[in-house]
Amino acid sequence: MRWVKVANESELIAAALCRRFEGFFPRPYLCPAGVATIGFGTTRYESGLRVTLADPQISKEHAEELLLWELKGCAASVSRLCPGQETNVQAALIDFTYNLGAGRLASSTLRKRINAGDWPGARVEIQKWCRGGGKELRGLKLRRTAEAALI
Repeated sequence: MRWVKVANESELIAAALCRRFEGFFPRPYLCPAGVATIGFGTTRYESGLRVTLADPQISKEHAEELLLWELKGCAASVSRLCPGQETNVQAALIDFTYNLGAGRLASSTLRKRINAGDWPGARVEIQKWCRGGGKELRGLKLRRTAEAALI
């Protein structure tokens, strides 16, 4: 695999958030939402194939490459959906998108608040996204609080 270079500071901040809240798991596992995951929360490989529970273990270096590769796509989605945001806001949205997907950002009130420059409203909205598998999860509450602090 080729090393993916982080292009900007917002991606570096988002990568740190992902590492902190996802943790590193060399073997595939089911996340609380029931999705097969590996490394630092990766659900797809560079080939586009989904992670399965039958996949072999990966190294920490490979997990880091997968994380940075996936963050590039998240950053592109954030730039398209919420253009012109400053570094910290962009980082929070990249982490949010990594965790929940661009579709969730695209259809969210969070996006509307961000694009309107309603920062207090955006901080409230981002913290609503703390459920996984139908339950409120402490880890997601902590993650959303960290993202809100960047907005």
